[in-house]
Amino acid sequence: MPRSLPIYEFVAMTAMLFATVAFATDAILPAFPLIAADLTPDNPNKVHLLVSTFMLGLGIGTFLAGPLADAFGRKSVVIGGAGLFILGCLVSYFAPTLEVLLMGRVLQGLGASGPRIGPLAMMRDLYEGRRMAQLSSIIMAVFMLFPAVAPLLGSIITAYAGWHAIFVAFAIFSAIGATWMGIRQNETLPKEKRRPVRIGPLAAATKEIFLHRAVVLYTIALTLGFSELLAIISSIQPIYDQYFGMAEAFPLWFALGALVAASGTMVNAALVMRMGMRRLAIAAFGTKILLTMAILGLFQFAPLSDVSRFFLWFIWSTSVFFMAGLIFGNLNALALQPLGHIAGTAASLLTGLSTVGAALVAIPISWAFDGTPVPIMIGNFLAASGAYLIMRQTIEIQEPA
Repeated sequence: MPRSLPIYEFVAMTAMLFATVAFATDAILPAFPLIAADLTPDNPNKVHLLVSTFMLGLGIGTFLAGPLADAFGRKSVVIGGAGLFILGCLVSYFAPTLEVLLMGRVLQGLGASGPRIGPLAMMRDLYEGRRMAQLSSIIMAVFMLFPAVAPLLGSIITAYAGWHAIFVAFAIFSAIGATWMGIRQNETLPKEKRRPVRIGPLAAATKEIFLHRAVVLYTIALTLGFSELLAIISSIQPIYDQYFGMAEAFPLWFALGALVAASGTMVNAALVMRMGMRRLAIAAFGTKILLTMAILGLFQFAPLSDVSRFFLWFIWSTSVFFMAGLIFGNLNALALQPLGHIAGTAASLLTGLSTVGAALVAIPISWAFDGTPVPIMIGNFLAASGAYLIMRQTIEIQEPA
């Protein structure tokens, strides 16, 4: 049997590995103005791609991380992924142009898929049933606190050491997590239980997923929902800076919004047994549509003060993150519900598809940024509307939801 670490240590280690993604996504936001000034002064909107390209690499890596973890072991995927992530950080640190920096971000995303998927598989090896559910909840609660502090950490690092130093911080953070696992945690997948990577089973699983109408619909809805978050994250720092003139206060307001939004998962846990996964997701998308229409209308036509505009923006952006707590877990569960016999491969494929798709949808929304929140609100309205219509189609599918 693999060695089981003390629960508190396993939770802390796993949460740190998961947090590689949150740190690399959110801590870079305060550095946007400095990176734009150095590498793309003529078109600062291009700096928004630093989020989307990272997510693109993460999505592609997720396709591979699951099968590789089954073939070579969980620790190999985590440590190898961390190595690739650190290589991407080095490329970004020395990048002479924005294009090279974006290549580094893709490498970081590819590498981060290892610390993202490996610990999940390790948890399945070590725990099951209610114990696994309990640990997952604790780890996610710890993990969700990290986005609240990541921009603040990023702002401190860039203020004292410049934007290049943020990639040094990313590399050190990843190295600590991978080393911790490498030293303290034994491999949880014995060699006799490993399965070589074979194209045939992967192709068969992919075909089954795409032939299942419900799975396809839920995955598209999940992709559109995730694209809303990526579009906001890509543009949120410039909105605070250029539109509201609050660049220095941005990390604190972002932290407050993240802490409020984190309660969405708790609300979902309290309601899902009574309302059902599908109904909650539909209600969340519908609420986003109505709230976005109302606040967008006020922005466009009401004589608002600067303070009123800011608080409307804060309420709206926080609500989008809050609603994610009522959407992502439910849609993931719904999509995987008919795929229990290929759950591991399906989870890897669906997560990869939704992440890559969301990054591609978010790119044009982010590029439409014109110095105001309006294009982001319009993009979110369109994405939420599409997801809502797709979810309404699933009502006719007779499955427990």
